Amino acid sequence: MNENGNEKNEFELGIIEFAGGRYDESIALFTRAFDKDPDNALAVVSRGAAYFKQGNLDQAWSDFDRGIQIDPEYARAYHMRGLVYERLGEDEAALADFDRAIELNPEYGAAYYSRATLHTKLSNTEKAQADIETATIIGNQNLETYMSENNVWHTQQMRVEDALETELER
Repeated sequence: MNENGNEKNEFELGIIEFAGGRYDESIALFTRAFDKDPDNALAVVSRGAAYFKQGNLDQAWSDFDRGIQIDPEYARAYHMRGLVYERLGEDEAALADFDRAIELNPEYGAAYYSRATLHTKLSNTEKAQADIETATIIGNQNLETYMSENNVWHTQQMRVEDALETELER
């Protein structure tokens, strides 16, 4: 197996460990994948998600920020970093990251959901309601499109989305 194959295998094994709640193991595997390819934003953001699940917010923030440095157009990295900011009580920074995630990917329903939650906390009821409505519409559209076009339950990206779950867990 070539080096790229090993990196992919380590990343996939990291996803399996993450999904099983074995965060230390997933961190080790994501680290190996990232060490082999320092431009792998998905590996470092996935590792950050494992740190986030462990409550290690400093390391999670660092990994999400590194993902943004690698790929400034990576909406998920902004969203995840926003979740850290929110947990730290830095609501304005969280809102800015959620806004940026949505700007980069207007179809990113989880970012709308997170922003709605934050708007609710900040007593911005109308904005919260608008974001929930948008998240619902996007979710329904994505499900219909996915099921009709693919007739498959998971692509690698959706497996990661499912495994990370942190976007909707509070």
